[in-house]
Amino acid sequence: MDLLQKNKINLRPFTKWTGGKRQLLPHIQYLMPEKYNHFFEPFIGGGALFFELAPQKAVINDFNSELINCYRQMKDNPEQLIELLTNHQRENSKEYYLDLRSSDRDGRIDKMSEVERAARIMYMLRVDFNGLYRVNSKNQFNVPYGRYKNPKIVDKELIESISEYLNNNSIKIMSGDFEKAVKEAQDGDFVYFDPPYIPLSETSAFTSYTHEGFSYEDQVRLRDCFKQLDSKGVFVMLSNSSSPLAEELYKDFNIHKIEATRTNGAKSSSRGKITEIIVTNYGN
Repeated sequence: MDLLQKNKINLRPFTKWTGGKRQLLPHIQYLMPEKYNHFFEPFIGGGALFFELAPQKAVINDFNSELINCYRQMKDNPEQLIELLTNHQRENSKEYYLDLRSSDRDGRIDKMSEVERAARIMYMLRVDFNGLYRVNSKNQFNVPYGRYKNPKIVDKELIESISEYLNNNSIKIMSGDFEKAVKEAQDGDFVYFDPPYIPLSETSAFTSYTHEGFSYEDQVRLRDCFKQLDSKGVFVMLSNSSSPLAEELYKDFNIHKIEATRTNGAKSSSRGKITEIIVTNYGN
């Protein structure tokens, strides 16, 4: 862990991610349990909290398999990943981006290796509009090219630091349903849920960053999973919108309201201050 402490300053999210928690880290860390054993994050996303904590024992998961593949390739093939990203940086243009994006429409993506797929996604998230990950109903990436003057497509030092951390600690990387990701959680462990949020208005649709979506039934199933973990003595924390539905689902637990700033809405009207909740099964 001594080596990790030297390199911890280099650990941070490798990509922007919708709903990322970097700005809320002080609130989350303040509300965390003082001590815990294993760390579980079933909706890892960009991993802001995970990289901030740099736990020695953890299970991370996401149902976005392309995202999880990026974590696995940073762990297993950092040098090749850096080489591929360097090439993307050299070739970067709107035309190059759109051609690479279309590889999930013309079948080329099926011929790509896992590290090539990871490099594709990591490149596109660096240069596309607002760093968004969005797919259509056919699971085809559909975010337009951004307008960055000099995007940092290759972050060699960060990839190497993440690879070293993942290889020198007991980190299990999974891709699938959140319930499977927390099956091994026991008394004294800590689980942090950061699911796709419940819409603030009834007219909003339940959507997420995978083509499968995250439905109301999934939100109820997540609440039930929260309760099951609580009964096992697991410390549980969950982030969500401050919608009446979310507060109703977690009314039996401690609900903390915090103010956040939306930064990646497509329209200016969808950005700005917003109230979110952090739910815990411990403390006041």
